Parts: sequence; C-alpha cells; structure tokens
Amino acid sequence: MFSSFFTYMYRRKSYAKGRRVMAVHTVMPGDTLWKLSSVYGVPISALMRINGLVSGALVPGLNLYIPDEALPERFYQVKAGDTLWKIAQTFQSSVQLIIAANPSLSPNKLKINERLRIPTWQSYTMQTLVFMDAFDPTPYLDTLKSLASHITYLAIFTYSFTRDGMLIQANDEQILKDCKQNNIKPLMVVSNYEGGTFSTELADHILNPARRPVLIRNIVTAVIQKGYAGVSVDFEFVSPTRRQDFTAFVRELKRALGRRVLQVNAHAKTGDQPTNRLTGFLDYRAIGEAADITAVMTIDYGYALGPPAPISPVWWIEQVLTYVVSQIDPRKLMMAINLYGYDWTLPPQPGRTAAMLTVLAAQNQAIASGVPIQFDSRAQSPSYRYRRGGLEHAVSFEDVKSVAAKYELMEVYNLLGTTYWRLRFSFPQNWAYVNKNIRVEK
Repeated sequence: MFSSFFTYMYRRKSYAKGRRVMAVHTVMPGDTLWKLSSVYGVPISALMRINGLVSGALVPGLNLYIPDEALPERFYQVKAGDTLWKIAQTFQSSVQLIIAANPSLSPNKLKINERLRIPTWQSYTMQTLVFMDAFDPTPYLDTLKSLASHITYLAIFTYSFTRDGMLIQANDEQILKDCKQNNIKPLMVVSNYEGGTFSTELADHILNPARRPVLIRNIVTAVIQKGYAGVSVDFEFVSPTRRQDFTAFVRELKRALGRRVLQVNAHAKTGDQPTNRLTGFLDYRAIGEAADITAVMTIDYGYALGPPAPISPVWWIEQVLTYVVSQIDPRKLMMAINLYGYDWTLPPQPGRTAAMLTVLAAQNQAIASGVPIQFDSRAQSPSYRYRRGGLEHAVSFEDVKSVAAKYELMEVYNLLGTTYWRLRFSFPQNWAYVNKNIRVEK
C-alpha cells in the first residue's frame, strides 16, 4: 500500500501536463514563456525568477528549470546482487517509481554499473564549500545571507603571506560576523597569491623547512583570534621539486590546528606525474591522509588561455574521480563546480585570455544575441557562438542540466560534497536544483 501511494503521488505530480522527471525543458523553436507556463502550470514570473531571465525572449537549446512538486531525485550505480526491490527499499522509494523515472530500464535485467535515477523523499546529503572574495565583500553580503542554508563552509579568499612568514590580512570582519549569524563555518584561505596571481617563487620560498614553521604559527594564531573553523589551503603553481615539502607543510599545519578543519585544494589529474609543472607537487594519497577535506579542482579542463572547450566535461571529471578515489577516501573528498563560463574571441591567439563571466550572464548573452545553444551530450556541457564587433566568439558555460550530471557523479562516487567558485557568480538554476534535491549539512 505504501508503495502504491508513492507511485500515485509521484505520477500525479510529475507527469501532469507532460512534466518530465527531472523538471528541465529544452527550448524548441516556437516556444514562448506563455506556452511553457500553460503546459507546465507554472506562472511566467516563477519561470523567469528561477532561471534568471531578464525578458520574455528565449532561444532554441536553452535548458530551463521547471519548478514542480515531483519528488527529489537521487542517483545510484547498480552493483552485483542488486534488484529493483532492494534498491527501492534502500532509498525509501518504489519499484514503480524507479521504472517510471528510467524509461530505458529493463526491470528484470539490471546491468552492473548501470546508473539509475531514483525518485525519493530521502534527499541526498552532502557538505558544500563556497569561496568568497574578501577584496571587496560588501556587494555580496546579501547573497551570502540568501544562500546561507546551502553553505556548510565559507572559504574566505584570501590571506597571503610575506617571505618571512607573516600573514597579510584579509578584509574579513563583516564576513565572519555574517557567518556566525547564519550558521556557516568560515575557513581562512591561505594562498601564495601575490600581485594578482599565484607566485611560484613565494610558495617555494616559504615551504623551506626552516621557514614554514613561522607561517604555520601565524596561521594558527590568526585562526584562534578571529574564530575561524579552520583553514583552506590554496597553493598553486608550486614547483614539483617542492612535493615533499608541501606534503610536510600540510601534515604540520593539521597537527598544529588540532580539531579545527584543514581543507586542501588540489588541481585535478588522472594519474600521478611528479614532474608536471601544475600538479607534480601534489601527492594525493599523502595529502588525503593528512587533511580533513581535499577538494579536487575539476573546473579547468577548458581554461582562459586555452582553446574553446567545456570547462568541466563530465567524461573528464569521471576520469579524475576514478583516479582520485583510489588515492583518497571519498568521504574526505570534494569536487569543484564552476559558477562561471568563458567567452573566447576567435580565432585563438597566443596570450589572448578568454573573458570570465557568470553562468547567468553567459545564458542571457546568448538570449540577447538571439543565437541557439548547443549541448554536448558526452561532456554534458552547453555552449554557443555569436558575433560582436565583427569578431566571432565561443562561449562555454553551465546550466541546470550540466550541474545535475555533476551532482550525479558526486553521489555515485560517494563524495563528501562540492566546492563552488565562487559566491559572487550568479547561477540561480544551480541553487534551485540544490534546494529541491539536496540536504546540505550544517
């Protein structure tokens, strides 16, 4: 009887007026907000608010998040010995609901490693870490408050340091007050950031065994005095020859922090290459054992100085995760989600950097330009091309469909959660998806 009630309620709420299981509508030629409002029974104002639309204009290929009353969705990868009944019991769902949510499923022939979408009241639980700039935080304090229920940790970017190990303070007083008021755990970001970039020389210098104890003492003193919950280490472009020194720094810092949280950000890689100029200094296994949380930066496959490409294609993220979970306990592991896109001017030229823009700005630029959006099904990534000033541009960004694919990977790999770069980048679809489908630990 319980199972039948679940099925009835889910079908009644999810499939009324042609609703899809995942509540995403891909705009087709001829679609209008009025038409979609009528089909889905959702006010136009709600469609515009949740998707960050600034006008009634739409373009083909735009993925719109449709608010509905369907159950939250979970993801599961089939293992040997599984049956639909067993899976349904585990997720407090029903066989009928799972079949309805997976149209291509053969109920009596489950395939090992097959991935299923599971409708259930039992939301996926994870931790989140959001980066926030301390350079000029005031314009984004209201955003922090509005998203507080979705944030476990706020990593305040950034404290740097001098060559003698003295900390360079960040403008963090008001941010820390707001974290306390909104039950958010603040982490002090400590990085080798200098002059607007990450300094190899600064990192290599301070990691010397004779110098790093001074920095560690100053970090711990500041953490205690200011009331931080812990530290987020963001060292980048460190020389591969400093690999052992960086590992020692992480171990020594954790020992000094005691029960406070140590989170380390690490560039993504699909295998260990100790001489690689970007990732060679990162010993995943050793860092993962020492730190409380390791966050892999799965957001730089496509990058500002490179050719146009998806920023975080899921096929690449999966290659990274396959390797990293062999080195680090997945329950101590986060992967990154970008809240931004890149706009490349074509043709690519050496030294020319793509413009970074928020996901929302990228979406609305496509609409304003009247160009269709393409979706790479393998990468699970939206993109488009447009012309401005006589030049062609290529844009890669994210949407609700692409981030849903990333949350699927997090659950399938049993990760602790995700990091977001960064708070000031507007992406309302993402937060609507989190609000509907995920319970964020506080």
